[in-house]
Amino acid sequence: MQKGGPIIIIEDDVDDQELLTDIFQRLNYKNELMFFDDGEQALEFLYTSEIKPFIILSDINVPKINGMALREKINSDEKLKMKCIPYLFFSTAANSNYVVKAYSLSVQGFFKKAHSLSEFEETISIIMQYWERCIAPNEVM
Repeated sequence: MQKGGPIIIIEDDVDDQELLTDIFQRLNYKNELMFFDDGEQALEFLYTSEIKPFIILSDINVPKINGMALREKINSDEKLKMKCIPYLFFSTAANSNYVVKAYSLSVQGFFKKAHSLSEFEETISIIMQYWERCIAPNEVM
């Protein structure tokens, strides 16, 4: 985990991308936001880039490789797994099956997309504060 690294956001809804951009700017976080419209693009980036992302925020229902399948692929690749990138879901699809499956894939959080801007902003703030203070295995090795 690279605390100053970019935040990978896997989200195909342009309105949600703009909303997240506004929230991160309003909260004054300096991390670059990198948006991917589908899981395949994100996976290709993770495989080929030397950049060390801070966290991954993923929707579940994205094209090509959905969020769950992407998480499985990251977990099954030793190189990607050792990057220790926190993986969190943001989704409107917060049913019990998705939540259970997500945690069985060792995600670090599952959040339902908030209905209000203030709630969404508060959630992002809490997530960022938590992960800025957290120590990952690759930071102490």
